[in-house]
Amino acid sequence: MNGLLLINLGTPDAPTTSAVRRYLRQFLSDERVLDINPVGRALLLNLIILPLRPRKSAAAYQKVWTDRGSPLLFHSQDLTAAVQQRMGNGWSVKLGMRYGSPSLESVLQEFIKEGVERLVVFPLYPHYSSASTGSTVEEVFRIAGKLWVTPNLQLMEAFYDDPAFISAFVERGLPLLKSERPDHVLFSFHGLPERHVRKCDSTGQHCVVKADCCAQIQAENRDCYRAQCYATARALAKQLALADGDYTVCFQSRLGRTPWIQPFTDKVIPELYQKGKRRLLVFSPAFVADCLETLEEIGMRAKEEFLAMGGESLCLVPSLNAEPAWADAVVQLVRQQAQRYEAQPVRS
Repeated sequence: MNGLLLINLGTPDAPTTSAVRRYLRQFLSDERVLDINPVGRALLLNLIILPLRPRKSAAAYQKVWTDRGSPLLFHSQDLTAAVQQRMGNGWSVKLGMRYGSPSLESVLQEFIKEGVERLVVFPLYPHYSSASTGSTVEEVFRIAGKLWVTPNLQLMEAFYDDPAFISAFVERGLPLLKSERPDHVLFSFHGLPERHVRKCDSTGQHCVVKADCCAQIQAENRDCYRAQCYATARALAKQLALADGDYTVCFQSRLGRTPWIQPFTDKVIPELYQKGKRRLLVFSPAFVADCLETLEEIGMRAKEEFLAMGGESLCLVPSLNAEPAWADAVVQLVRQQAQRYEAQPVRS
C-alpha cells in the first residue's frame, strides 16, 4: 500500500478569539516562523501578539467562515477526496495540517495502522520557504523518527513552475481576464521577512542585494522564495499573454516592523490607482486553497479600499481549491515522483 500525505498550513478550529489564540500560539511558537532567539520569541508572543491579535484575527475569520467551516480546511478536504478517487486502489490519500487539525501525528498514525509501506509527503506550498515547507518537513521527520519502524518517506519538491500547476491557475483566471477586462493584473504572493530570503542565499551576495536578483532562477537563488514567486508570475503572464507592463508582482500579509520583501500589495494598489488604473484582477498563486489571506485580505479588504479610492473593480481570481485541473495536476506530480522510486523493492 502506498500513502500520499497532502499537507497544508492549518486553520483555527473556530472563528473565535480562544480558538484563534490556540492556533497562533502553536504557529508562532515555531522557531522557523519567528526565527529570533527563544527569549525574544516568548516575550513577543506572550506580551504583544497573543494579548492583542486573536480578537482582530477572529473577526476576520468570521467574515470568511461558512456552514462547512474554514474554507482552507474544506477545500483541502475536497482536494484530498478528488485525488483519492484519481489515484485509485493501492493508494491511501490523507490530509494533514502543520498546525491545528487534523494533526500530522494523528494522520501518520493512521497510515501506519493501514500498513502503508511507502509514503509520499506533499506540502501544498508551491514555493519553498523555511517557515512553511521547511517547518513541515522537519515536523514530519520528527514524528516519523519517534516510531519504532520509521516509514519510507518521499518528499515532493516545490512546484512553483510546474506546467500543470501553472495551467490550473490559468484555467481559473483566463475567463475572468476576458470578462472583467482589467486595466492591470496583480500577482500577490504571501510575504516573508527579508532575513528569511537572505538565509537561503549561501553566497550572501545575491538575494535582496542585486537589483535584478529575481530575474531568473540560478544557483544562488534556486531555493529563494521571492525568486520562485517571480518565476511563477512570469510563467502565468506568458500563458495569459500579458506584457511586462500589464502586471505587477507584489507581496501581502506583512507583520511587524522588520523589513519584508517588496513591493507590498497594499502600497502597490493605491500607486496603480494614481496611475489611472481603475480595474484590477488579482491572482494569489502562493495559495492553492482559498483562505483568510485570499478571501478577506484581498477579496474583501483590498477591494473595499480600492473602491473607496474611486476604483471601479478589484476582482480576486479564486484559488485552485479542488478544481479538476488542480486535482489532475497533483496526481500527475505524485505519479512522476512515484516513478522515480518504482525500481525500489517494497517490503512484503
